[in-house]
Amino acid sequence: MKASNALSNRQLVEKALIMLFGFLASGVFGLLRIAVLASQFGTGAAHDSFNSAQQIPELVFVLVAGGALGSSFIPVYARIREGDPQQAWRLASAAMTLAALAAAILGLIVTVFAPQIVSGVLSAGRPPDEQQLTVEMIRLMMLTPFIFSISGLVMGILQSHAVFWLPAIAISMNNIGIIIGALFIAPHLPARPDVGQVGDLNVMGLAYGAVLSAALHLLVQLPGLFKLRAPLRPLFSWRVPGVIDVLRLMGPRVIGLAVVQVNFVVNIYLANHMVQGSVTALRFAFMMMFFVLGVIGQSVGSAVFPSLAALWAEGNLEDFKDRLSRAMRNVLYLSFPATVLFIMLGEPIFSILERGEWTSESSQAAAWALGFYALGIAGFTLLEVLSRAFYALEDTLTPVVVGAGAMVTNIVLNLIFIQFIGDPTSLARGAFAGLALANALTTLVESALLWWLMRRRLGAQGAAGGIHDGAVLRSAGGSLLAALIMGLCLWLWLLSSAMSASGWILAIGGALIGAIVFFGLSYLFNLSETRALAAPILRRLT
Repeated sequence: MKASNALSNRQLVEKALIMLFGFLASGVFGLLRIAVLASQFGTGAAHDSFNSAQQIPELVFVLVAGGALGSSFIPVYARIREGDPQQAWRLASAAMTLAALAAAILGLIVTVFAPQIVSGVLSAGRPPDEQQLTVEMIRLMMLTPFIFSISGLVMGILQSHAVFWLPAIAISMNNIGIIIGALFIAPHLPARPDVGQVGDLNVMGLAYGAVLSAALHLLVQLPGLFKLRAPLRPLFSWRVPGVIDVLRLMGPRVIGLAVVQVNFVVNIYLANHMVQGSVTALRFAFMMMFFVLGVIGQSVGSAVFPSLAALWAEGNLEDFKDRLSRAMRNVLYLSFPATVLFIMLGEPIFSILERGEWTSESSQAAAWALGFYALGIAGFTLLEVLSRAFYALEDTLTPVVVGAGAMVTNIVLNLIFIQFIGDPTSLARGAFAGLALANALTTLVESALLWWLMRRRLGAQGAAGGIHDGAVLRSAGGSLLAALIMGLCLWLWLLSSAMSASGWILAIGGALIGAIVFFGLSYLFNLSETRALAAPILRRLT
């Protein structure tokens, strides 16, 4: 009997922990990146310009090679690999060649039309020198989608072969390159005569750092390909079996990711019309939330996705349901305490950054937005798992249709919430928090709808009993109760320490108290996730 390419539940936990540590390391570097950039560039015009410019290469990468190619490639690769491993390598070669070519062409188009993109959409209404700075950074950073189009597919190949350490390390490179750009490149570039110069720092150093991030992301994964003896080569062919299937699946996925990116662009457009610093405050809040999203949602989603694709290819619906429900339980288990921690400790966390250009007002602004983003963490993490489950079924259309509805809802809520949430004249309590709240609420609804649709889809395929929904809801309920009690303890901690403690003490002490209370209660509530997540670590220590 042929061995399955899917991982067992124990192996999935171990691989998820590898990815978790990878995202955790990336998060630590991400926090360091936030600290460095906050100190050097604060919430000024130069930093706003970089955060705006970064959205365009990220958009091209995501559409060409990020989630679009990876989520479409892995299920098809798994299916073809079941019957002919050599043919699967030909598919990988063709997909990589076509993706790199598409990224290069789109990069050239964006480079040519960057002034129109910036003046008409991205930074409309901003001063001319800020717009010119944004154009220059976009043109330089358009090198990154081409590099990521290759490294992103390499990551998918390695994960399909159960190689997770190198992809986990590669995740951190995105932040390390930016940090190098800020600390070592920005001070040594020629001084600019415009807003791009902050003290002795040229903000273009961050753009060079972004390019370095992409190069490092690729380089650290190459040893994995060598170990697999991957027979990859340039192969420009549409006729390789599986290529059309990947493109067919990519079509809806590209539209879906475009929908997400439209929301980001709309947020930047609206925030650019608010008080200076709004874009950076919103971006920093999202980066902080994304740290938790990576550790909780993306680590589990990345680990379970190849196995879901393999189980679907094998026709094993019961194990598919089992792996999916366990993944959902794991992300919800950690999402609720993360939500409470960010709402309660947001300002102490950001106050740690207060040096240089980052002020107390900057901390208040970022924490203000983070509190609203945090309300949607459960939705964001569930979305990472459920969307991948649909991609494993080779169904990229359903998440797109749901995502399109969420985009329209998000934009409408954006326009409504910014009218009455916050103060338009204040940075510390700015109206940009309405953008964060709209994103959080629509994501919660989007993930709930995908959950319901997945239950129907599996039922139509002959699987009974949903996705072990009772177990998922019981686990989520226990986690939510423990998190709420934890929040009460954190409120008492802040109340008793706020007048005499520094941000460091409030943040670290609160995090330790929260962890002790939450994990202690989850043990008393007999939540199996506590033991399941700790078991692999204990096995290695004993």
